[in-house]
Amino acid sequence: MTQEERWLKRYNEIVAFIQKNKRNPSRYDVEERGRYCNWLKHQRKIFNAGGLKPERRERFEKLMKLSEEYRRKNQYDLTHEREDFVNLFGYIG
Repeated sequence: MTQEERWLKRYNEIVAFIQKNKRNPSRYDVEERGRYCNWLKHQRKIFNAGGLKPERRERFEKLMKLSEEYRRKNQYDLTHEREDFVNLFGYIG
């Protein structure tokens, strides 16, 4: 298997993972970190340094767009806590 085939295989695995799970791989899950996150981190580093081949660069940009769609948002909403505080104490401090 050539280096290009290995790169493409890993790329396709990650795209399939994101599409199937509707999320990015977790760096806190040992299996996902070892299988996907380390590869992504290394490829981002090469990408940012301008070292990816043009055909890989194009594919990696598509992967980054897909990844951005499932980027985790901060799920903690302070407005509810603020409302609870006002209800308990009657003022905003």
